[in-house]
Order: sequence, then structure tokens, then C-alpha cells
Amino acid sequence: MAQPEYKSWYKTARWQKHRAHHLALNPLCVMCAKEGRTKAANVADHTRRHRGDEVLFWDPANLQSLCYSHHNSDKQRIENGGKARQTIGPDGWPISS
Repeated sequence: MAQPEYKSWYKTARWQKHRAHHLALNPLCVMCAKEGRTKAANVADHTRRHRGDEVLFWDPANLQSLCYSHHNSDKQRIENGGKARQTIGPDGWPISS
């Protein structure tokens, strides 16, 4: 199956600059912050799926900073209709969503 055209947008210099700018302004993972932890982000994640919508893809307001762990686990679960893992706070107790 051929990949959608928008997949190639992630390989452009424009995206790399857009991503780097976002992460420079927002260097911490927002999901880790909700858990009471501080962790550097390394993914500029689209908060709303763009599904090839160029306006949503390039919209800076449609980005959030995530660490690889949250992007590749909780964010994927949420996008597929599930729920994020139960988050545990620094005190060892579950955090309410």
C-alpha cells in the first residue's frame, strides 16, 4: 500500500525547522508534566489528527511537546480510541484524569 503524500512532509527541511522551533519554545513533555514529572520532549506531536489537512499540519497551535515514551504509547492508545495508561504521581498514588 502506498503511503499518503503527507508522510513526506515530515522529511522536509520546513518540517524540521517547524519542529525544532516548537521544541525550543516548549522543551518539556506535557504528559510528563501532568504526571508531576519533568522530562525533555523530543517529539512535536499534532494534538488533532491532520489526516493530510495542510492547514492543521502546519498550524503551530496544533502541536504539543511529548517525550518518545508518551508519544509512542499513551498518545497512540488515545488516537486509537483507548485510554492512556493509569498515571502514577511522584507520591506513588494514581492521578485522576
